[in-house]
Amino acid sequence: MTTPTTIIFLFGAMLFIFLFVWLIPVGLWISAAASKVYVSLFTLIGMRLRRISPQLIVGALISARKAGLDIETDVLEAHLLAGGNVERVIFAMISADKASIDLPFQRAAAIDLAGRDVLDAVKMSVIPRVIETPRVSAVAKDGIQLFCVARVTVRANIDRLVGGAGEETIIARVGEGIVSSIGSAISHKAVLENPDIISKNVLGKGLDSGTAFEILSIDIADVDVGKNIGATLQIDQADADKNIAQAQAEKRRAMAVANEQEMKARVVEMKAKVVEAEAEIPKSIAEAFRKGHLGIMDYYRMQNIQADTSMRDTLATSSEGEVSK
Repeated sequence: MTTPTTIIFLFGAMLFIFLFVWLIPVGLWISAAASKVYVSLFTLIGMRLRRISPQLIVGALISARKAGLDIETDVLEAHLLAGGNVERVIFAMISADKASIDLPFQRAAAIDLAGRDVLDAVKMSVIPRVIETPRVSAVAKDGIQLFCVARVTVRANIDRLVGGAGEETIIARVGEGIVSSIGSAISHKAVLENPDIISKNVLGKGLDSGTAFEILSIDIADVDVGKNIGATLQIDQADADKNIAQAQAEKRRAMAVANEQEMKARVVEMKAKVVEAEAEIPKSIAEAFRKGHLGIMDYYRMQNIQADTSMRDTLATSSEGEVSK
């Protein structure tokens, strides 16, 4: 019959065995030794105490040694503690070694810690990637708009992955080069006849400088003709000139109408002054009679002259009317 003391002893023994097996991964040590990767038990225990997965480190060491790479345990632990992906770095180094690409561990770790996919970069160095630019619009010197799409074949540059610009910079620079090449063309027909003019001009500008890629080729995939921008601009300019001329003509007409109104106002004012002056004539005649400056015969003579003048004006007006008929 088991006593409480026996149960406690058995429980303590089982706990001790579990902690011993967890702290000292003997099975992992045996697997490493079988793969000719010699890692001491104290190193494995140290990994446990530093909260590092021994399975991850030993697995990466086994893969590296089987591929012929000599990597120390300490550098793998340091990279893992820095937040890196040990497995991806090891796989990238193995791929680079098989492709005869010089990729030491320090550079691969730096690329991984910089946030770039080092394994994808190695694959891209072996198998170039094709980047298609969006539809780029440009205008030739003859005013015709062209739409162009280019395919850029790039290869990753391992030496410039850290600090180098990405695909967005390549696309932007290629688009800028396309606009410059089309804009410098005398005629859009020359671009349509020889699209390789664009690719040669763009490729010769060293657009991959400062980027994480090396441009292998630039191929023009499609060129379409758009609007006649030159004619559109000329039409817009003509419309603007017409509107300006109309505005100036309207200004001159308004000024002429204003001058006409002013002249009419002056005529009315002069007529009023004449009427006012004529109203003073009888007063002046009466005053002349009172003072003896004007006799009755003089007054009759003046009336006869006025009647004769009025008759002459009437005859002249009637004669002009008959002539016009």
